Amino acid sequence: MLAELLGTLVFVSAMLGASVAGPEEAPGGPLYPAMAAGVAIVAVAHCFGEISGAQINPAVTLAMLATRKQDVLRTLVYIVAQCLGAFLAAGALYLALPLKPTADHFVNKVPMDVNAAQALGMEFLCTFQMAFTVFSVEDQRRRESTEPGNLGIGLAHTAGVLIAARFSGACMNPARALGPAIITGFWENHWVYWIGPVLGAVLAGVSHEFFFAHSASRQKLVACLTCKDIEIVETASVSRSSLSTVTQNAIRAKQANKQENN
Repeated sequence: MLAELLGTLVFVSAMLGASVAGPEEAPGGPLYPAMAAGVAIVAVAHCFGEISGAQINPAVTLAMLATRKQDVLRTLVYIVAQCLGAFLAAGALYLALPLKPTADHFVNKVPMDVNAAQALGMEFLCTFQMAFTVFSVEDQRRRESTEPGNLGIGLAHTAGVLIAARFSGACMNPARALGPAIITGFWENHWVYWIGPVLGAVLAGVSHEFFFAHSASRQKLVACLTCKDIEIVETASVSRSSLSTVTQNAIRAKQANKQENN
């Protein structure tokens, strides 16, 4: 929990700091937040990836739950920690701002020339590509790939900001939207920054795990929908063994463990 809190605090602090212009500066556009997002994600993943997975995003955490990679309790604990970290980051930066009105620059808003539905679509799109990259990297890590996965996730965040910053703010992270909203009291169209990222991340996770992953199979999808053991199906898919053979081996292993414990 502490790793998710600190990781989200660092990420949101970097995003908000890059979004706020100085006292005599004009807003820098999406380039600064895009660079900050990518660099912060790489740094946080290196620091906390081995501890909690460095999810630092309620949308990604819910996608992990939807694909049964973690249980409900851990999901709730992570989301609480992430939202608290975002709140602390927004509060600290707000106190440090030389001019309080500039806080408006780090609150996610739907632009005047874009309606809420369009902003929702952009949040869905940029979060989908980001979350799909996260699941792809995790799949490669399970197969002991040597590719620099953290860099790929960071670049996916950078790409998401460049895609949607002008249309929705490119939040991609409900906690990042929640922290500044609490501090400033600005809640207009706040739902866009929860529904869009959550739907995008969950669909990305489900589509990758059950259609594109190395262990993807129809049996794996059925096992998820029927609340059966996915690990057994994954083992069968990867080893190309029959599902019945893998199931029998798993049962024998469990029985052997019970006998050893007794």
